[in-house]
Amino acid sequence: MLSAFISTDKAGWRTWAREHRITLPDHSAATTAHLRAFLRETGVRRVLAYRALPGEPDVSGLAQGFELLAPRARFRPTPRLTLHPWDTATEMSRFGALQPPANAPEVSLSDVDAVLLPGLAFDTQGVRLGYGGGFYDRLLPGFGGLTVGVVQRALIVPRLPADAHDCPVAWLATENGIERTRR
Repeated sequence: MLSAFISTDKAGWRTWAREHRITLPDHSAATTAHLRAFLRETGVRRVLAYRALPGEPDVSGLAQGFELLAPRARFRPTPRLTLHPWDTATEMSRFGALQPPANAPEVSLSDVDAVLLPGLAFDTQGVRLGYGGGFYDRLLPGFGGLTVGVVQRALIVPRLPADAHDCPVAWLATENGIERTRR
């Protein structure tokens, strides 16, 4: 329970979130339904989504109705994400999620309307607790579209530790609906 957990470092929060999320039911269908309505209402067509890891809400149901893109983590020369058509995600990444192969056609972030970000947890200001690679924090500076954190409601906390390079999201999507962050 959150009331018994206080940490000032991201490692402590990551441990808490991993332990907590394995106890939560899968609400992917409800979260995806809320996302579908929100994205249609805001006129979104092209969406950078993610291939879910265990415990993350699965948003693949959005492939009917939107042009989804899948990220590929690249590590050289500097760590970064590249964006590719959704259906090219056919190989397993080192993180355990499907990703496009290295030679898949790339799509520019400037052609994307919305980015859906998975996370271990988020806070009410939109700060994302990721897995520690900083991939989304390098991708998002300058992005002018919608940013939506996708997470179970029980993993939204009042405040997470944040670094200067962290890129908070503007919206949070859960099984209960879509809410604007307080950033």
